[in-house]
Order: sequence, then structure tokens, then C-alpha cells
Amino acid sequence: MCYDEHRTERSKVIDMAGNLLVVHGGGPTAVLNASLYGVIRQAQAEKEVDKIYGAIGGSEAILAENFLDMGNMPDEKIELLLHTPGTAIGSSRFPLEQEQYEAMVSILKKHDIRYVLFNGGNGTMDTCGKVSRVCEKEGIFVVGIPKTMDNDISIIDHAPGFPSAAKYIATVTKEVGADVKSLPIHVCIIEAMGRNAGWITAASALARKNPGDAPHLIYLPERNFCEEEFLEDVKKLYDELGGVVVVVSEGLRNEKGESIVPPIFQTDRAIYYGDVGAYLAELVIKKLGIKARSEKPGLCGRASMLLQSKVDREEAILAGREAVKAAVSEQTGVMVGIRRREGEAYAVEMPLIPVEEVMLHERVIPEEYINERGNDITESFVRWCRPLIDGDLPEMVSFKDDAERKLKSRI
Repeated sequence: MCYDEHRTERSKVIDMAGNLLVVHGGGPTAVLNASLYGVIRQAQAEKEVDKIYGAIGGSEAILAENFLDMGNMPDEKIELLLHTPGTAIGSSRFPLEQEQYEAMVSILKKHDIRYVLFNGGNGTMDTCGKVSRVCEKEGIFVVGIPKTMDNDISIIDHAPGFPSAAKYIATVTKEVGADVKSLPIHVCIIEAMGRNAGWITAASALARKNPGDAPHLIYLPERNFCEEEFLEDVKKLYDELGGVVVVVSEGLRNEKGESIVPPIFQTDRAIYYGDVGAYLAELVIKKLGIKARSEKPGLCGRASMLLQSKVDREEAILAGREAVKAAVSEQTGVMVGIRRREGEAYAVEMPLIPVEEVMLHERVIPEEYINERGNDITESFVRWCRPLIDGDLPEMVSFKDDAERKLKSRI
């Protein structure tokens, strides 16, 4: 990979080694520690890097000078990062003021930190961009590493953290679908995370293999939600199948653009949504007189190591490594991107993207991935998403299906 394209004209070649600092921001994922692993391993191999610091607790740790030297950690502990959810160094959603960004410069210089890596989503990339600006003339190089289970970072094909979340929701939906098919007497509504973007919700479609498989309905925040149409869809499928599995986004909005369930709490970008799944299950019970229940995987969907995607893990490691390479090559104000290569075989490359193009920009599902009625996704989304979860989900069997097919063939 060539790193000359984004080289800052203000950078100076400095012969002596400097220290590296990695900062985590926002919600964890199943592979955030895999990127940390990539950072540590690559930094250990770079002669330009002396100490490898972790900011303990996110961006405010810089102001508190709460740094941990990870370079001499035992190998067995570093290897455990690949199998540990969350973040081993802690994260935060700490809002910073301009004077705090400016104060960071002297702190970074005090600790001889020449390379700063911010690993997070679009909010963290906003922090990354602002830190790079104040450090631009100071010989400090700032690089972003993408991370979000929501997959809402703009420009890139997908973000580390999303493939594992996609595999989790698809697997859970497949399992719930087998349960509901066994005793088809109710409607089950699964609520997926993702805020304003429906990528995780849409990924539940990967659970399908045969006609009639769950999920039977999918509702995304990219389309206005109509309760009347929802009830019509549910009733039609319930009459046909007996048991219905619906996957909905936590960020569903009505025709006025308002959440169908008022948020419990909101501050800046942090929104704590009300229980959308429970609200819709109650709606089905009251309006249709059908037994219904809701399931909310929540944090389980971003913490499951059992369902971690191997593709996700390997790309997260590589993104961490590429960020270190970019920083020691004196790149600054850039983020490691993920671009899918053309061709039938799945492969990616990781170009550097100006962080200005990513800061607080939110990527939602395009229209071509949503069906006309807005209650499902299209096959083009499935083709795009399936390579990210390491192939097919585990096979399941239903003797009941086999018996019903034989019965229909006799009629």
C-alpha cells in the first residue's frame, strides 16, 4: 500500500522513535480488541515506535494522562485479545470542547507521543479529525480505525464489528424461527440495534434458506413505519403460517419522522430507545387478538465471541495494522477504509480516506436494498452481506416440513 497520497506537507522526518497511543471510542464490538491486537503487533515491528500506550477509558484518558504501556505485555495476554469482546482498554462517549482538544497537544508532547490512533465510529472519527487539526503542525500524526456494529460509517463498504453483529442476528433469527415453526401459535418480534441505520436488522434475512423461513417480515428505519400496514402484513402471514417472526429496528419512525416509541433518554448523539419490540407485540395482541412476544438481544449482539465472524476478525486486525503503517509513514487526518474489490471472489483493500469525509456522516441502507412495500429487503442486499459472515449458517432440519410437503403432493 502506498502512503504518499495523503502525506501532509507540514510533516517533518524525525529520526528518533516516538511513542504510539491508541484510543477507543463509542460502543464496543466483537472485534474491537482484534484491531487493538493488530495495532500492538504492527507497532512492535516498527522501528519508529518506542512505547505502545493504550488510553484507559477513551478520549478523556488523554486529558487525565491515564496511559498504559502495552508493549511489554506477555504474549499470552496479547493473544487473548482475539477472543475477548468489548475493549480491553475501555471506551467512552465523552464530549470534548475546543480548549480540551488544544490542551491535548502539550500532553501528547509531554509523553513523547508522535502517533495517535482513534478506533471508533463516525463520532470517534469526528474526534480524530479535530485532534489531527490541532496536531497538524506539531509533528504528531493522527489516524482513524473504523469500528461500529451499526455499519453507519460513510464512504467504506462496511465497518469492522458489523459482520459479527450480522452473523449474530441472522443466527438468532434462524433459531427463533425454528422454535416458532415448531409451535406456530404466536407472533415473535425481534428488536435489533442500529440506531438510525437498519443494516443489522436487514442482516436477519441471511437466516433464510427455504421459502417460508424466518424472518417473515423486516422493518427498517430508512422507511416510515405505518402501524396499519404492519398489522395487515402480520395478519396475512399469521393466517397463512400460524407463526410469524418479525425483525424490527430499534430506530423505527412514523410518517412524521418521530420514533414510534419515545426515547427513554437522549443526550447529544446518545439515544436510549424505548422498547419498540414490546410496543409492537402489545399492538398485535390488542389489535389482532393474536398471542405475541418480543425478544431483544441487545448487547448480546455485539458481545458474542461464539458467533464472531472470521472475516470480521481478520479485517479488524488488518485495519489496526494498516493504521500503524500509515501513522509511521507520517500520514495524518486520515482513516483506514475498507473497499470491496470487483469480482466474484470476496476480497477487500484498505485505502486511506480523509477523515473529513467521515466525521459525523451517517450511512444508511440505500433504496435498492429495500423492497417496495418496505417490509423486507431485496436479494441484492443478501448478495452483498453474505460474504461477511463466513458463508452459510448451521444447517437445521424439520421433519414437520417434510411431512407437510408430502401431504401437499398427495392433494
